[in-house]
Amino acid sequence: MDKKKLILIASIAVVFIGLVFLSAYFYVKSEENARHVPIIITENERRIYSPPIPDTLEFCGERVPLEDFDVRERIDREFLVNTYWHSAMLLYIKRANRWFPLIEQILKKNGVPDDFKFMAVAESGLTNVVSPDGATGFWQLMEAAAKKYGLEINNEVDERYNVAKSTQAACDYLKEAHARFGTWTLTAASYNNGVNGIENQIGRQQTRNYYNMYLNEETYRFVARIVSIKEIFKNPHKYGFYFSQSDLYPRFDTYEVKINYPVKDFAQFAKNYGINYKILKIFNPWLRDNFLKNKNRKSYTLELPPKGEVKIEPDSL
Repeated sequence: MDKKKLILIASIAVVFIGLVFLSAYFYVKSEENARHVPIIITENERRIYSPPIPDTLEFCGERVPLEDFDVRERIDREFLVNTYWHSAMLLYIKRANRWFPLIEQILKKNGVPDDFKFMAVAESGLTNVVSPDGATGFWQLMEAAAKKYGLEINNEVDERYNVAKSTQAACDYLKEAHARFGTWTLTAASYNNGVNGIENQIGRQQTRNYYNMYLNEETYRFVARIVSIKEIFKNPHKYGFYFSQSDLYPRFDTYEVKINYPVKDFAQFAKNYGINYKILKIFNPWLRDNFLKNKNRKSYTLELPPKGEVKIEPDSL
């Protein structure tokens, strides 16, 4: 091969290698630049972001130590769960418009911090649910505890379903527990784990700081759940929840009817007041049967809607 051909081949090789290195350089630069260029999101693309956690959080005026990695991760978990369980959180917000005014009034009267209204949300979602172990109502009271704080429970009446009376019972518990533990955070934890349960852990772990305790999964998450719900309620738009006032459930006006006599048939009783059995039960879920023997002639107070306040379908019978 003559000298000219060798020079030509060498030149082509140099140009080829140069092009390879140049292409690699521009590829790397384009990748670097891509990290700093805003991404255009297509119409059908969906992105999930970690919800923001405020720099400071508190419960009943008591600081949440977010500098503790374990506490921060607990808080993060509850913000994720409550932000992205959209249907549940929206229902909590809707129901709160109906029930918070009543709950706030009773908490204030008892000197219990307003933040505890969010504990009712965490416990029951502001519905009269029954847990697998029998905890009942907005405040998830067990039968023994409910009776201790003055609620009546039998086959015909269960006042754990009475929001006003069960809120008062919860306040009585919280005040008693706070006098024992000294902080509202430990008080809230004891509501979930029991006074004796928390006392045992204080002795076992040699600390009276809830955030320094190693507890069962439910109690471990309990205060963080309340705190996250509170923050989302305070800043719903920040966490993606948008609604108008008309979307919220209204608080119905009611008037009181006192009875101190037996009622043989609450369906007929309801008709006498211009409503039906369904409406009677919705406003008075603590009535657990369609009759009330009331042998002792105890006085009960029923809440009924004024005539025309709720729409009632005509009966077909």
